[in-house]
Amino acid sequence: MVDAKQTVTEIVARADALYHDLEFGAVKRWKETHPGGKVIGCLPTYAPRELAHAAGMLPVYLRGAGDQVEIIRGDAYFQSYICQLPRGMIELALSGRLDSFDGFLFPAICDVIRNLSGIWQLHFPDKLARYLDIPQNFDVEVGGRFYAEELRRLLTDFEQLSGQKVSDDALRHSIGVYNTHRRVIQNLMDLRSEKPWLVPADETYLVLRAGDVLPVEEHIEMIKQYLQSVVELERPMRDHSRVVVSGAFCEQPPLGLIRTLERAGCYIVWDDMTISARFIAGDVSTSGDPCVALARAFIEQGVESASVYSCKKKKGSELCETVRKAGAQGVIFAAPSFCDPALLDQPMLQTALDQESIPWTAFKYAENLGQFQVIREQAGTFSDSIRLWGA
Repeated sequence: MVDAKQTVTEIVARADALYHDLEFGAVKRWKETHPGGKVIGCLPTYAPRELAHAAGMLPVYLRGAGDQVEIIRGDAYFQSYICQLPRGMIELALSGRLDSFDGFLFPAICDVIRNLSGIWQLHFPDKLARYLDIPQNFDVEVGGRFYAEELRRLLTDFEQLSGQKVSDDALRHSIGVYNTHRRVIQNLMDLRSEKPWLVPADETYLVLRAGDVLPVEEHIEMIKQYLQSVVELERPMRDHSRVVVSGAFCEQPPLGLIRTLERAGCYIVWDDMTISARFIAGDVSTSGDPCVALARAFIEQGVESASVYSCKKKKGSELCETVRKAGAQGVIFAAPSFCDPALLDQPMLQTALDQESIPWTAFKYAENLGQFQVIREQAGTFSDSIRLWGA
């Protein structure tokens, strides 16, 4: 009989090793076992990884250097008043850590990422560097048609890089695989919302982050094994407040910060830290034109994000609904320093929460932040206030 505790320990240990491996050993091993296979690095937040998968390539999410690499060369390329992520990306590239990658996809997030894609094209002309524009009009017949054409052009680029023509059936198969991926991730998110003491925030984060570098089929099995085993554990339920974390959709907080929030008395029952893997809510259709299906899903099923223009609902209404669905008692706005999308959205989101009498607190961080005591005190005070005076 397989020991559930040992299984969970092994899964989390493996996920932790993948998280800390900035030499991308898993990517190199994949290339060794797939001669001629190509690897595409995708900047956060959302990237249509189905296209790369259908072309026989490995799509890998890249999220900067975190707190593991001292940024030296990266600081020479960007001003001091922008976020840390592009500096980390440049440092990884110039230090040779991304040499095993064959191309890079820069989805539209902000002006900084747009500029980063230009720097990439100048410094690495032998590698594919593609900026992916996203629609600002959410009419299916306008923005949907535009995005479908953008996806077709991207698919053509992937076909040329991989040397493999992608049929509609192959793309539909990949959409089906990623539909399964989204379902098992949702199962994990549902369990965390229902019983957050069973799935600590740092474990959930590490298991989800493992999907940044693993083939999607392998990551599906990892999540399934984790879910099957963790429900068998006897973990104590603590007197913590249930919170939603918002604003960390691009540059990621240090792992120590995530652990600090829970140690401060907060169960994180929903967050946008790994929103890239679950940006589409529900399944994408596997019938008809697959590029149209992907575009339509982005238009109609995309999760609210500061990196995407919102014209479907009043700004903040989706966050309030998320709080209600997750049974959260408050919101923590954790945004990277100098993150224009997150910080410009924040006042509108806070106004929406105030109108619904949902308590919130806010702080900023950087991916290389090393001191968490002030944040722990702030989060702990927020958690205590919810438990003492919350409705």
